[in-house]
Amino acid sequence: MKHEKSLDTYLQKSEYIDYSNSHIQELIMLFNLDTEIERIRAAFEYVRDEIKHSYDIRAHEITRRASEVLDKKHGICYAKSHLLAALLRGMDIPAGICYQRLTLYDKPKDGYCVLALNTVYLKGLGKWIRLDARGNKEGINAQFSINKEQLAFSVREEYGEKDYLVNYYEPHPDIITTLEDNSNCLEMVQKGLPVELSE
Repeated sequence: MKHEKSLDTYLQKSEYIDYSNSHIQELIMLFNLDTEIERIRAAFEYVRDEIKHSYDIRAHEITRRASEVLDKKHGICYAKSHLLAALLRGMDIPAGICYQRLTLYDKPKDGYCVLALNTVYLKGLGKWIRLDARGNKEGINAQFSINKEQLAFSVREEYGEKDYLVNYYEPHPDIITTLEDNSNCLEMVQKGLPVELSE
């Protein structure tokens, strides 16, 4: 996977990864655990389990910034990745965002969509791992794992699915455009998601 040269790049706050927000800072205080691994796991499991996937709960509202996702307690995978990155960076843990291209439902004839997940750098182990806080439900069982990925979805290359091998420090511009140009979450997920990322 292609990373930015400096880990500091993955610690920056920004418009969508706004970890200086007071509510995000208050939440981070709850993750004041003994080890880095425990803090990462706690943040991941909070976003995965306590922040609902907007489409799963049939929410019409679209959340975008990390602080907004925390306030509304829901977001699609793009928005949830912003919140997890914010929580980790707020704890001085380098975190990024990466993407997958998947079939929208199950088969190529259904069309494709881009899904977001997170990267996190484990300082103690000197390596990056991927975590998917999309939210579990029947058929989806993403877990925190250091050595063997357990993501929400496995890429099926024979179906034209793929992992984008770039570790972004900011959300991809196509993702921001999607979130900002839509006003109804259900309609956006059904027919407004990007089918691939521009280079």
